[in-house]
Amino acid sequence: MAVWRRVAAATLAAAVTLAGTACTGTREGRSGAVGASAGAPATFRPGADGIGDPYFPRYGNGGYDVGHYALKVRYDPAADQLSGTAVITAKATADLSRFNLDLAGLTVRQVTVDGRAARHERTGDELVVTPASGVPTGVTFTVQVTYDGKPAGLSRPGLGATGFLHTTDGAIAIGQPESATTWYPVNDHPLDKATYTIEITAPEPLAVLSNGVLAATTRSAGWRTARWEVRSPMASYLSTLAIGDYRVVVGRHKGKPMVTAVAASLPRGPADTAIARTGEVADFLEQRFGPYPFDSYGGIVIDDERVAFALETQTRPMYAATFFVGGENWVVAHEIAHQWFGNSVSIKHWKDIWLNEGFATYGQWLWIEHDTGLTVQEQFEREYAGLSTWETPPAEPGAEEIFSAAVYRRGAMALHALRDTVGDGDFFRILKAWAADKRDGNVTTPEFVAVAERVSGEELSPLFDAWLYGTTKPARP
Repeated sequence: MAVWRRVAAATLAAAVTLAGTACTGTREGRSGAVGASAGAPATFRPGADGIGDPYFPRYGNGGYDVGHYALKVRYDPAADQLSGTAVITAKATADLSRFNLDLAGLTVRQVTVDGRAARHERTGDELVVTPASGVPTGVTFTVQVTYDGKPAGLSRPGLGATGFLHTTDGAIAIGQPESATTWYPVNDHPLDKATYTIEITAPEPLAVLSNGVLAATTRSAGWRTARWEVRSPMASYLSTLAIGDYRVVVGRHKGKPMVTAVAASLPRGPADTAIARTGEVADFLEQRFGPYPFDSYGGIVIDDERVAFALETQTRPMYAATFFVGGENWVVAHEIAHQWFGNSVSIKHWKDIWLNEGFATYGQWLWIEHDTGLTVQEQFEREYAGLSTWETPPAEPGAEEIFSAAVYRRGAMALHALRDTVGDGDFFRILKAWAADKRDGNVTTPEFVAVAERVSGEELSPLFDAWLYGTTKPARP
């Protein structure tokens, strides 16, 4: 989660992986099969119902890697009804007899795999798909799911409502560590990033907003359809939509589209002013982190009392209106910093979330120093003196603490301790190397330590052991 007004703790949803029954067959005659000789025997087994995250074993699924989602959703706010077709292009990473997709609620009407009808059943929030024949390792296949129903949001203590939420004038989709499951079938874990085409249809004159670049807008019989293209890999929890009455500003920044929106129910003022500085903030952070990693900019300010947090939804962060009541704009810096750290450079497992939140908090500190004169050192000293507990290590916080102060504030302090140790020159070279080397990828804490040591030429294990894994207050650097 980017930031929120009310401190929250994530709930643990852990379960054991279901066992599957193996079946045997051959690769012979399988359309698109690669790397297999004709008649070579293969043992097809069910893909795992979890991707292997140590904190959330049932998040995501195993046995395949998604390359692209093509989503077409139609939403009628008056009836709170959504209908959709998801076309998912994926590559098998195992010989699959069946595989799972994550989908909460909604009714599945039909599933095909490579154009052939496939059996499907629901097990809780798992959609289990059994194709007409096994899918061999290395084969690219296409799944089409047709579905509809009344979307049901999620709820997290301290955060309130998340997921797909019906609003007074439309809908929004927002949430972490999961939300995508509430409006389309998905491999819902950051480890399986993919590109997207998101086509949304809603009644006119409502705005229809999502991630990426607006590729086309069409109108028919009182409905508006907007097609958004996400051309850089995106983790599923970063996908979003906003349907409703918004003040939308469309422009360009450094040759790239800039789309910002503020809920029309909010009076013109601080939110509009803050969101209008998105390009300025991105340019400032670009000097510290390296080139901005995506092909569009923007942000959406929502007016919904159920949502008291902001989220770094890719290219178009979403902000609760409460962040701007005092004329502040630091939250914009936090969410834009995430475009580098969290979005472009994404975590492999949720236990490494400090690589998202500690970095974004440090980006926020850098902007505050630039914008107000309150130095990063002063902010560090304030946090160092004010953090009430040091028992939670940022790099191993536990599933219930992934949104804790240790992850955000102590994570940022760990970066400042690194800066004090290696000096400004090496520190910012480390951040730029990290963003460049790992762009569009997935990362772990040991990988960051390795980059920091390579760039600085220093042994940094004692520093990181104290600041990232220790359970007592480290010495001031």
